[in-house]
Amino acid sequence: MICDDDKEIIRPISIYLENEGYQVLKAYNGIEAIDLIRDYVFHLITMDIMVPKMNGITATIKIRQDNMIPLIMLSAKSEDYDKILGLNIGANDYMAKPFNPLELVARVKSQLRRYTTFGSLGVIIYVLQTSGLMIDDEQKVITVDKQEVHLTTSAV
Repeated sequence: MICDDDKEIIRPISIYLENEGYQVLKAYNGIEAIDLIRDYVFHLITMDIMVPKMNGITATIKIRQDNMIPLIMLSAKSEDYDKILGLNIGANDYMAKPFNPLELVARVKSQLRRYTTFGSLGVIIYVLQTSGLMIDDEQKVITVDKQEVHLTTSAV
């Protein structure tokens, strides 16, 4: 997920990440980001600090209450205090704007590598999700657009 209110920043980041094979969802404020996390499974978030409705600091604190997925904070604020605050509230990395999109892609890959090798993705994934389809292998539930689909068994 990319959370930033500036579409001129979201657009190129999305293009670079999608060219690397990542699926990207966009949020334009902190409340949208929190709502998306309730509806989708994410493996990484980029979060701008200065987004409307709920700033990135508050959104990150709320995200960290239930999720330990990698989070890269993006901000025009480049003072040491801002970086330290972002990292102390739960960001895994911090990039000051403007930044090179290729460096962001490299940091995304690095965070995902750590997460999949040493973090919670190193365990078996029980929920697979893409677009409106969700398959929860642990609960044995399939949903399409949040509506449960009941399947029958058949002999092969």
